[in-house]
Amino acid sequence: MAYASSSGFQSAAQLIAQHAQALPEVDAEDFAKPFDQWSGGRVLMLGEASHGTAEFYRARAAITRRMIEVHGATIVAVEADWPDAAVANRYVRGLSAPEGVEPFQRFPRWMWRNSVIAELLDWMREWNKGRPPEAQAGFYGLDMYNMHGSMRAVLAYLDEVDPDAARVARKRYGCLQPWADRPAAYGRAVLSSGYQDCEEAVVNQCRDLLERQQAASAAGGGDLLDAAQNARLVAAAEQYYRIMYRGGAEAWNLRDAHMCATLQHLLEAAGPKAKAVVWAHNSHIGDARASEMSWARGEHTLGQLARQKWGGEVALIGFGTHAGTVTAAHDWDAQQEVMTVRPSNPSSFERECHDSGCCRFLLDMAAAPNLAAALSSRRLQRFIGVIYRPHTEVDSHYMQTKPSGQYDGWVWFDQTTALTAPTPGQPDAGMPAAWPFGMTPPPSTGGSS
Repeated sequence: MAYASSSGFQSAAQLIAQHAQALPEVDAEDFAKPFDQWSGGRVLMLGEASHGTAEFYRARAAITRRMIEVHGATIVAVEADWPDAAVANRYVRGLSAPEGVEPFQRFPRWMWRNSVIAELLDWMREWNKGRPPEAQAGFYGLDMYNMHGSMRAVLAYLDEVDPDAARVARKRYGCLQPWADRPAAYGRAVLSSGYQDCEEAVVNQCRDLLERQQAASAAGGGDLLDAAQNARLVAAAEQYYRIMYRGGAEAWNLRDAHMCATLQHLLEAAGPKAKAVVWAHNSHIGDARASEMSWARGEHTLGQLARQKWGGEVALIGFGTHAGTVTAAHDWDAQQEVMTVRPSNPSSFERECHDSGCCRFLLDMAAAPNLAAALSSRRLQRFIGVIYRPHTEVDSHYMQTKPSGQYDGWVWFDQTTALTAPTPGQPDAGMPAAWPFGMTPPPSTGGSS
């Protein structure tokens, strides 16, 4: 399709080529510098078109380091379970390792247990050395899947500070315990049993911990932020698994609302000048109002909710590719594989980026009115999660979108490679021997959570 411009009619691919800013190799010292244009806000969200592409991880790590080092970001919030990320957060802050806990063991293990994340955590640990706790950069999980881990973290905290409260919490959580490792079964059981009582119990537990957090805030609170967030997670997860069985948009909306609320809690805890870098899939950081997620399914997203809450203080950056390889699985909880990514659909936004002839670029959606207008009409866009089904790709992985409404910026790698990650049950090749990815913790370097 051609679009009118000052130089006549141009295709979307030509407009992309005209306004794209070429990027150097990801490992180049100045790779992340062009992203400074979005450094003034409170929240920079970095997406990905799949959960298993090396270039997306490496690029986000480089941008994150720059936002911490040059622009003062202290929150790295990722699409990961809060309890697992809390272990990594202790690592980057130089705190002691929790005994017998090895994070990121659940499917999809490769998302966070990989060499790019290990290198970023090591870098953050070095960066934090010698800095006061309030100036340190922390690593946090926004997601809500690990209900069992969250219950365990809440109880461990209460066991230490208030054994009587721990006994009450155990009684309250007791109705959830049979389902903690198989939440889908809980969703089925709740339709035909008295498990509705769980909702009141976990909400009461959440309320108790939030009251503790408020009472202790003036005194510093220690691990209260972590424990209170775990209590919120259990309450939200109970509701999520209750409605998940019924299907529809409600479960998705609850999950993204939980992630946005968690981000808000992190920003509030860190103070009015705090800045966050968020890592999540394009389907979460993109504004749903510019896609069929909203038009056809009634879903909202983390990026949409953040824009509605913080306005111009939020920047949403999507990532895409034309072809290559990806680490993914054919089904949930199946074996991870390196799969070939099919060339992008001829009617897709990705094909327009490919046809621009630029192999690696950053596109500012507000660079020119004609560019924004051209990318505001509907076209297909590809979304690969931890599951990839290339033989049904259009039905399984594409949806209609308006890219200039979804994102503030777009990062393009024409050819990409699979994220390298160890296979479960095999040695973690390329991973550090020490925690958080091994079981031999280094000595504490001090600091505070």
